[in-house]
Amino acid sequence: MDNQEDILKGAILLERRGKAFYEGAIQATPNEAVREVFAILAGEEGRHIEILSKLYADLVRTGRFAPAAPADGPADIAGSVLNDAVRNEISAAGYEAAAIYAGMALEERSVAFYTEQANRATGEAQKLYRWLADWERAHLDLLAALDDDLRRRVWHDRRFWPVL
Repeated sequence: MDNQEDILKGAILLERRGKAFYEGAIQATPNEAVREVFAILAGEEGRHIEILSKLYADLVRTGRFAPAAPADGPADIAGSVLNDAVRNEISAAGYEAAAIYAGMALEERSVAFYTEQANRATGEAQKLYRWLADWERAHLDLLAALDDDLRRRVWHDRRFWPVL
C-alpha cells in the first residue's frame, strides 16, 4: 500500500473486521460481564471507522490527505473492565477464551499495520497512525491480561506448575 487512499481503505477494513468480530462475540457470549468487554471493544472499533471514513471521504472529495489525530489517548479500558465478575465468568475452555485469543490476533495485526504506517509517514499522518496503534495496543493489552488470567487459573486449578 503506497498511497493514502489504499492505506485508509485497508485501515477501515481492519476496523470493520474487528468490530464485526466483537459484535459476533457479544451475540455468542452468554455472560453479561464478558459481553460488556466485547461491547466496549466493538464501540471503540466503530469510533475508529468513523474517523477513518471521514478522512477517506475528505481525501476523495478534496484530493488532499489532511489527518489530525484526536486529542484524547487510549482509555484505560483494562482498568475499568477487568474486575472479578469478568474474570470469574470466563471459562478457560469456553467460547469466551477462544474469542479473547482470536481478538488478540486481530489487535496484533492492527498494531502492526498502524505502526508500519506511522514509521513510513510524517507529520499529522504519523501522529494519526501512532494514535491508532496506541489504541489498538490498549485493546491488545486488555485481551492479553484476560488471557493471562485464564492461563494462570487453569494452571492453578489443575495444580500444574512448570518445573524450575
